[in-house]
Amino acid sequence: MTEAIALGIPTVREDRPVLAPRRPTRRLRVGDLYVGGDAPITVQSMTTTKTHDIGATLQQIAELTAAGCDIVRVACPTDKDAEALPVIAKQSRIPVIADIHFNPKYVYAAIKAGCGAVRVNPGNIRKFDDQVAGICQAAADAGVSLRIGVNAGSLDPRLLKKYGKATPEALVESAVWEAGLFEECGFRDFKISVKHHDVVTMVQAYRMLSEQGDWPLHLGVTEAGPAFQGTIKSCAAFGTLLAEGIGDTIRVSLSAPPVEEVKVGTKLLEFMGLRERKLEIVSCPSCGRAQVDVWTLAEQVEEGLKDIQAPLRVAVMGCVVNGPGEAREADLGCASGNGKGQIFVHGQVVETVPEDQVVETLLRHAQEMAAKMQAESGEEALAGSRPVVTTPGA
Repeated sequence: MTEAIALGIPTVREDRPVLAPRRPTRRLRVGDLYVGGDAPITVQSMTTTKTHDIGATLQQIAELTAAGCDIVRVACPTDKDAEALPVIAKQSRIPVIADIHFNPKYVYAAIKAGCGAVRVNPGNIRKFDDQVAGICQAAADAGVSLRIGVNAGSLDPRLLKKYGKATPEALVESAVWEAGLFEECGFRDFKISVKHHDVVTMVQAYRMLSEQGDWPLHLGVTEAGPAFQGTIKSCAAFGTLLAEGIGDTIRVSLSAPPVEEVKVGTKLLEFMGLRERKLEIVSCPSCGRAQVDVWTLAEQVEEGLKDIQAPLRVAVMGCVVNGPGEAREADLGCASGNGKGQIFVHGQVVETVPEDQVVETLLRHAQEMAAKMQAESGEEALAGSRPVVTTPGA
């Protein structure tokens, strides 16, 4: 083993600063979590299974939970789906939100089933305004929170006629009107979303809404598109709003398996300093100065480390001259070129190996570091970053 070479890297790194303080919102419960107030920002997704297929739905919820999902939404369009909710809500390890459209009877069924919350879309539930008092009473009695979900595609016809299309003003007016109906009944345990497929419209709507009340806000770009396009649109919109302190819970809506939504959402929060960091890979871009195939090297390292949950920052560099300096904040890294690779740990070169041994050597060090961190912090601390409920005032 090569003698460790110090690179002059600080041994103590300060926590990254927050771009903006969270805008104050009221806090409410969703199952065993809090949303809003000073509670951590949560990541949501939605199952793609038929909810009445209890086994398949619970299996997908388990996969989402393992990926870091905090809250899961399930569709409830039929009586069979409503009948499955009690079992699903009880057996899921994360809070379940029932997604209700068109028929208000399923709102009551979901509340009775013990769901953590119920999402209602006022724009497409028959005579919804007439149902508000009853829904508020049932939800309050059961201790269940609600989400008022305003969507561009299902906006109240009265507002479409007034504004001509789903403008930010139309979305916000719909949300504020419905919020007022709930609050007139003395019910305040609800959050709001004003989703739109257009990034600019969505951002403007949430900015306007955040100025008009202290409701917790669920961020979403609805119908964002396939994975590549939808990821960019969601990160652009969420990044803008979160950087302004707006947003209490998020869902990345992709035309892709729901686990992919969770991966994007969790990493976005990690990279913005809003969620406990897990594995992060820092790697060189495509560059004419690179002396190694960085693209392939980074993919091999990413695949080899995919199961590590420890908060490691791993650098993959293609130049032995600038690599260590560029990755000075990494916990572990490699810099390759001229047929060899340097492995460095916390800013010190600890090994120099042939190029074809770089990946296996890096992975070995990563496993050793992850095991040490796990032993020091305990299994539970490294199992994930899912927020937990704390007693108010504690």
